[in-house]
Amino acid sequence: MSQSRQFLEREKLGHAPNLNTVLMVEELLKETGELISVAEIKRRLPRKVMHQTLLIILNYLQLSGKIIIGTKGVLWIFSEREELNELIKKGTEI
Repeated sequence: MSQSRQFLEREKLGHAPNLNTVLMVEELLKETGELISVAEIKRRLPRKVMHQTLLIILNYLQLSGKIIIGTKGVLWIFSEREELNELIKKGTEI
């Protein structure tokens, strides 16, 4: 069973957030590039998102390894492949 299916079953959702909403939250977190509170995420989103829906999205993004959720807020940690290639080029071969 896939990780996302397990997540949905564990959350016992009546519905799942749509892809556009998930992508909207992802894009905001990527662009922010720093620690941001859940309340600030809600304020900066171009459309209103229910609090519970936002928490579901954030939990999913954390499970997928794209963000870290801490007591002070949320931080985007996922590195795009292009960025990773640049870091590899600058690194020292062992």
